[in-house]
Amino acid sequence: MNMPDWVKPAIWGVIGGAAAAIVVGFVWGGWVTGSTAQRMEAASAESAILQAFTPLCVARAQDAPDKIALLKAEKSWKQDDFVIEAGWVANVGESFRADVARACARAILAAQQ
Repeated sequence: MNMPDWVKPAIWGVIGGAAAAIVVGFVWGGWVTGSTAQRMEAASAESAILQAFTPLCVARAQDAPDKIALLKAEKSWKQDDFVIEAGWVANVGESFRADVARACARAILAAQQ
């Protein structure tokens, strides 16, 4: 089979163009692999849960000002447990409860200063 002279450079051009498109896409185009997309999705979901449930927790805490004083007195590493035991994050699923409790404790203490 006899190929015209332009076929070989055209094939190399296609291969080079594809490689360049891949490099440009991943480096500057924002392309990600499937596993990276899953990690980004999980982080986004956790952030959304924290943003949604932390204000509810703070509102519940404001209904119990005596417990807020106890929260302030608690050691920093025990504050999330205090929030959980107070029942302020009872509406949060088990897998995110500690994270929401930690964020809630921080928000409550920041609002008190």
